[in-house]
Formats: sequence, structure tokens, C-alpha cells
Amino acid sequence: MGGARHPVFADGVARVVELAQRGDGEVVRLTATGCSDADGARIEEMFTQDRQPQWVELLDDCGKFNAEIDREISTGKFTLAELDEEEHSLERLRRWHRELKARDIFGAPADDDADQALKQRTERLADYTDRVFRRLHEM
Repeated sequence: MGGARHPVFADGVARVVELAQRGDGEVVRLTATGCSDADGARIEEMFTQDRQPQWVELLDDCGKFNAEIDREISTGKFTLAELDEEEHSLERLRRWHRELKARDIFGAPADDDADQALKQRTERLADYTDRVFRRLHEM
């Protein structure tokens, strides 16, 4: 499934059509496919090559998130303010992940790695949260 038939594109195309009709405009929608299987494969390859660096950047930020949690644990910084900051960081990673997933209609190779990395970061934050609340109850 590709192009305007993919939900992320279909919603945008529907919005463009609606706006054009409101302004007495006209929209002509076409479906494009490669003239051969090789052409279609090349389009998919080019699209995926464009997405792959975005996934790699997300994975890099997941690594930074992990390093930050490691720093907080090693320094014993178990505060609610720090926990709040880390929760916001993870939420930013989740939003970014959702946005990339929606745009990556063919599934770049790093997609699965990012899914796993986000799951692991969620587990890391849960562990850090537990440590923060244990420390607060000790006080």
C-alpha cells in the first residue's frame, strides 16, 4: 500500500480536496505506479533511503536518553523534577516515533530497531521511576 491510499497521505489529500472545493478550486488525483516492477521497487527503495536516516537519528536520541538515565542513577539524582524531565524526554521520543512510523509506509530497516529501542527506554524510565519513589519514601 502506498501513496495517497496510505492513511497518512489520505488524510492530507482529503484536506486538500476540501480546501480546494471551498475556494472553487479543482483537484485531480492520480495513482502512480512504476512502469515495471523494477521501477516500483526503485521508488520504494528511494523513499526508504530517505526515511532510514530519520530512524537512525531517533535511535541516536534513544541512546542519549539512556545515557541521561545512567548519569542520574550514577549520581544518585532521584528527584521528582528530574523524573518529570525524563518523562518529557521519553514522550518526545514517542511522538517522534509515531510521526516517523506514519510516514514510513514501506518500513525502513531501522524501524524495527527503533520499536525495540523505544520499548527498552520505556522500561528504563519505569526502573528510574521506581528508584525515585523508593528514594522519596526513604526520606
